[in-house]
Amino acid sequence: MKKQPFRLTPYQVQWLLIVGFLTVGYALYLRYLAIELSTVALACDAGLPTMLCKTRILMTYLFRNSVFGIAALVIAVLHVIRPSIVLLTAGLVAAGFGIVLYNIGLSGLAIGLLILGFARPAPATA
Repeated sequence: MKKQPFRLTPYQVQWLLIVGFLTVGYALYLRYLAIELSTVALACDAGLPTMLCKTRILMTYLFRNSVFGIAALVIAVLHVIRPSIVLLTAGLVAAGFGIVLYNIGLSGLAIGLLILGFARPAPATA
C-alpha cells in the first residue's frame, strides 16, 4: 500500500494564512502594547485588576518558562510523525507566539520541523 503524501487544499492554506496572521498580530499586540509598554507595565505592577494585566502576567510567565517553544517543538515532532491539518495549525499558533514572545530558538526549530512534515514520497504516476 502506497503512502499518500500530505498535501493541503486551497481552503486549508487560506485557513492557515488567517490563523497565522491573527496569531502573530495578537502576539505583536501583546509584546509591544502590553508587555514592553512602560505605562501599562507600571500600572499592572501597581496592581491594576484588568484583563490586559492578567493576560500580561500569564504571557510573561509562559515565555519565561519557554512554554511556547517547547509546545511548538512537541507539536512539530508529532506533525512529522503523523501529519495533519490540526497539528499543523496548533504548531503554527505555538510557533507564532514563540517567535514573537522571545522563544526564538525552539520555535524556529519547530517551524523547520513543520516544514519537514511535507517531505513525503510523491505518489506513483500511472
